[in-house]
Amino acid sequence: SIIDAITRPAEAKPWHEYRQIFMTEARIAGGAEFWRANQSLVERISESLAVEPEIILAIVGVETNYGTITGSFRVIDALATLGFYYPRRAEFFARELAEFMRLSNEENLPVTEVLGSYAGAMGIGQFIPSSYRAYAVDFDDSGYRDLWRSLPDALGSVANYLAVHGWEAGAPIVLPVAQVPDGLDEDFSTRLRHTLGELEALGIEFDAGGLPAETPATLVELEQVDGKEYWVGLNNFYVITRYNRSPLYAMAVTQLSEAIAARAP
Repeated sequence: SIIDAITRPAEAKPWHEYRQIFMTEARIAGGAEFWRANQSLVERISESLAVEPEIILAIVGVETNYGTITGSFRVIDALATLGFYYPRRAEFFARELAEFMRLSNEENLPVTEVLGSYAGAMGIGQFIPSSYRAYAVDFDDSGYRDLWRSLPDALGSVANYLAVHGWEAGAPIVLPVAQVPDGLDEDFSTRLRHTLGELEALGIEFDAGGLPAETPATLVELEQVDGKEYWVGLNNFYVITRYNRSPLYAMAVTQLSEAIAARAP
């Protein structure tokens, strides 16, 4: 079942189907309610780590529906299965299995009882073991980094992950594209391989909103029911893809964050 799950990830869907999973009234309202219920904590983490509250909430909203679905697979089963029986990424998951063993010692986790996703991601923010070890924080000063039962640790760790990877507070994430030229030959990497000036020189039409021409950027292509949709991704878009490399994921987080912010406390 673990192999079956990893061979059909949600990110393989076209954008118009993927978006429907997360941009629902229940998920938006749930984010606003979660914010209201934890307003002091969320805003303290936001101020401490310079990451907007709605972005933190959107990530946990997409990852686990605000902590309600954190995974039912034993993490050791997921990582051992993928490390030994999934050749395409076996090396990566074998390393994560070793990281999980180290993590279990460091955080006093019962190695055969910890539950997570089919890919071995854990907690409210779904951290893989190497990310848990590198970026999780003990925000409640308990002596342990508990990403399941401690909201301060879980939300603080999401914010810390983004901050360490270069989040720019207050900066835009994407810019809408009005038009792209016919026959555009583009790789659509999430890496910021262009500047805004270079994209304009390619004939791509968008409003830069006063950003300098040398601002790093990339072109994002999404599949709608009636054709392609384009956006210019900026630094913060790239930072979100460090959490999950799919541009669909980054756009879902972006749009969910905007919808949650519109109902902010």
